[in-house]
Amino acid sequence: MSNSKKTNQGTSRRAFLYQSSLASLGVLLTGKSAIASSGLFGSQLPNSKVNGVQIGVITYSFRSMPGSAEELLKYCVSAGISAIELMGDPAEAYAGSPVGLMAPMKFPPPPDFMKMMEERNSKARAWRETASMDKFIELRKMFNDAGITIYAFKPDAAMGMKSTDAEIDYAMRAAKALGATSVNIELPTNAEHSKRLGEFGLKHKVYVGYHAHTQATDTIWDTALSQSPYNAINLDCGHYIAAGGANTKETLLAFINKNHGRITSMHIKDRLSGAHGGKNMPWGQGDTPLKEVLTLLRDKQYKIPATIELEYDIPTDSDAVKETKKCVDYAKTLLTK
Repeated sequence: MSNSKKTNQGTSRRAFLYQSSLASLGVLLTGKSAIASSGLFGSQLPNSKVNGVQIGVITYSFRSMPGSAEELLKYCVSAGISAIELMGDPAEAYAGSPVGLMAPMKFPPPPDFMKMMEERNSKARAWRETASMDKFIELRKMFNDAGITIYAFKPDAAMGMKSTDAEIDYAMRAAKALGATSVNIELPTNAEHSKRLGEFGLKHKVYVGYHAHTQATDTIWDTALSQSPYNAINLDCGHYIAAGGANTKETLLAFINKNHGRITSMHIKDRLSGAHGGKNMPWGQGDTPLKEVLTLLRDKQYKIPATIELEYDIPTDSDAVKETKKCVDYAKTLLTK
């Protein structure tokens, strides 16, 4: 991946973290029946498990909209999602992090951006090292009461090369408090770091799902997987296809079959192949073998959540919630044929 692409992706992920008011939302810690009957989310709780395949969403998909935990909950229910991969910042903001949610970002970032981030990370680190899990447990209950489970947690900032042991320990404990079975993080280029994270995973019995972009190959995870039984794969099917070269539909399906026991969750998006430019496309218009991947999970009964990651351009007359709902409906169509 080029440096410019890394910068753009990093900026867009940071742009996901908006500060916003919660007063108008009115989502309280009520029971399932109260939420379902309140009219706020409709009369039924969401259900995006189709023929045994759990369709989920990474909350990064809603980065174009205000992004508090309460608002993310509303988006998920509106899109019919019943399971999620939760990004770190909204969870930490809910839990009382002194840095809160990041304000909307502009591109290019201001000249002092790196200094601002270093100061922010320093404050967040001090909080993480002594943070209580009570608010994470409360957050889990809020989502569970609305019919949504949290299967993965992505606290990137707490698990980097510069993170302290206390921060990584915090990230593992937070994942467990949220009900997640894995923490997801970008695949380190430093083997010592994946070994370190794998040791924390073993200690806490929490899987570390390593995510790769277009550097993905069939062997790129081998070192991490050999270091710990709790090092695992967060496979992005769209990035795999966009990488091109030796990566094809056939090799992707073979990779899933071979490694299904080490894949904690998959990101699902439709990208053009490398030969076609690699662009993110609305579902059904790219080269990712969506039908083959989803029906493989169904037919083999692989218990791997299929996580919608919305990265294509949102039409001007739509929004991230509507587009996520389209992806859910598309997946349901493929899985019921």
